[in-house]
Formats: sequence, C-alpha cells, structure tokens
Amino acid sequence: MLLSLVVPCFNEEGNVIRFFGEVKKVFGERKEELEFVFIDDGSKDKTFENLRKIFDENPAENIQVISFSRNFGKEAAMYAGLSHARGDLVCIIDADLQQRPEVVAEMLDILENDSDTDCVAAYQSDRKEGKFISFSKTLFYKIINKMTDVEFVSGASDFRLMRRNMVDAVLSMTEYHRFSKGIFSFVGFNTEYIPYTAAERESGQSKWGFRKLMKYALEGIMAFSTAPLKLSLWLGVISLVAALICLITAFFAPDIFSYAAAVVLTLLLGGLILVSSGILGAYLSKIYIEVKKRPVYIIKSHLRREENGKN
Repeated sequence: MLLSLVVPCFNEEGNVIRFFGEVKKVFGERKEELEFVFIDDGSKDKTFENLRKIFDENPAENIQVISFSRNFGKEAAMYAGLSHARGDLVCIIDADLQQRPEVVAEMLDILENDSDTDCVAAYQSDRKEGKFISFSKTLFYKIINKMTDVEFVSGASDFRLMRRNMVDAVLSMTEYHRFSKGIFSFVGFNTEYIPYTAAERESGQSKWGFRKLMKYALEGIMAFSTAPLKLSLWLGVISLVAALICLITAFFAPDIFSYAAAVVLTLLLGGLILVSSGILGAYLSKIYIEVKKRPVYIIKSHLRREENGKN
C-alpha cells in the first residue's frame, strides 16, 4: 500500500531535512511504501535548495518536489500536493515537525483496523497560544456552524489522512478560492477525529498571525455561507422600519424629532447601506475572480523520477 505525504513548505529551510529524517525513522520498520510530495510555495529562503538536496541524495526514495512560480498560499499548495499524490492513502502534514510523523502512524492504524472509516483528522487537544487567539478561534467555529449546513469541528486542522476515494472527491471541487476545512466537511465520508499536541517548531516562525487568521476565517464564511447576504437584506429591512418610525414621529411630534436625531438617522442609514454594499461587493469580487478560470497555482519546476511513474 502506497502512502503519500503531502508536505506544503513556505520558508522551511531549517525544517525540511529534519522532517524527512524523522519520517524515515518512524516508518523505517512499517510495511507501507512511502511517497513524499513536497510543495515549495514560493519560499524566499533555501527551502527549494534543501528539497533538491533531499531529492538528489535519496535516489531510491519515491519523492516529488513541486516548486511554485510565486507564493500562492497553503490552500493552493495542498491542492497541488493532492493533485500529484499517487497513494492509496494520502496525508497532509506540515514540514515544521509540530505535526509529528508518529501521529500519522496512529492514523494509519485506525484506518487499517476500521474499513468503514475514510479519514482520520487530528485536532489540537492543548493549544499553546494566547487566550485571545484561542477565544477568537472558538468564536469562529460557533459562528460558521450557525451559518452553514456542513459541520466544522472546532480545532480540526488540515493534518489528516484520507483514503483515495475521499481525495478524489476533494479534487473534484475545483474552485479558485479554496477553504479546505470546509471542503473536507462538504464532501462527507466517515471521519474520525483524534487529539494531538503540537510539538515545538524545530526552526523558523509561525506563518499564522492574527490578521492572517481573521482573513482566513472570513474566506471560510464566504466560501460556505450566504448568510452575510441575507444579513444585508435584514439590515435593509431594519433601516427601512427605523426610517418609517422616525418619519411618523417627525410628522406627528416634530418637537420630539430634532435636527440631531435626523443627522444620526442619516448616518445610520448611510452606514447600513455601505455595510450591505460592502458585503455584496465582497461576494461579487469572489465571483469575478472565479469566472476568470485562473489556475489555482503555477508550477515553476517539478522534480520527480520517471521510473516511479510520475508524469
């Protein structure tokens, strides 16, 4: 059985060689055949050079190294990795060794012992982050689960092992603006969630600051919910009712409805209009990009060995 490890990399020059060694150590005595699919997502450091070194120094290993022409983001890197992985089982795992290969072995054991399970996904049982970030993430999952028909499991990450049928289903969803957490839930399949504790980074810094997490959360809500559009409708209804109430008040009791109240009402209505227009504009911008049919990623170079059956 072939196990493909899809490994997105962005500025991970200090981790990729350690990662490769740790995986070989953990799976050295297991029966699964390994395929490494490294994706260099436009790194600015020596990540690609180190990946090429791994490729050149291990001619007997089944390795692919895909290098993007620029940074397209982790979503694009995961999509590229899944598209090129040939395994019966495919695992998405980060290169920074916070997601340990030992957990992948645990996932494998679960799938081998339960043929009805299609996917094993890991979630962090003990997050090592600030209270504000933790609260924001919890709030995000509560909000998005209220807005969508698919279930988002709180804390579930992209760190997961999937059978080929689920991978093919994920790849059938070809949208440009990808939100993999939602896609994994949307395609269904029986998924078991297991806890894991993220290890300390071997090298480098986290790429996920609060601002990037907020942008990612908004992308997820817009990708899997039309609730914000309905919200703009209700804001319009509320503003119309408020305007009618103020108009009636001004007609029957002009001394109560003062100039200041009129100014406040005008600003309120203007604000609601701008918010509604902004929501509509955000959705339209997504449609605008989507209909262009631009590629999710562009490959600059692709290292693979023809004898391993790669195209």
